[in-house]
Amino acid sequence: VQLQASGGGLVQAGDSLRLSCAASGRTFSSYNMGWFRQTPGKEREFVAAIRRGGGSTSYANSVQGRFTISRDNAKNTVYLQMNSLKPEDTAVYYCAATPRVRTLGSTVTGYDYWGQGTLVTVSS
Repeated sequence: VQLQASGGGLVQAGDSLRLSCAASGRTFSSYNMGWFRQTPGKEREFVAAIRRGGGSTSYANSVQGRFTISRDNAKNTVYLQMNSLKPEDTAVYYCAATPRVRTLGSTVTGYDYWGQGTLVTVSS
């Protein structure tokens, strides 16, 4: 599967932004999907994940209550709605996919396919 993330940009603290990740192929609904983020000099970190059917989600503590992950299997797209953005949310955001759906992963090694990343910059 190929992933294409979009929707990043420059916003002010407190603003909202929605990221999208479009997937190629006809088996999108077979994959668990995740969002990760990375800043220079730091490891890529987990943000949110959603099961293939959309019935279960998981969030990092740092974004719980502010971010919402969702998916539209008919459109082969996963979303990350980000509200109440903070400067510390500034990062390159990556979407990821895995056919290993037994668990809803929150680690980089739990995903097999990655998009190219989209930059989110939150100014104070």
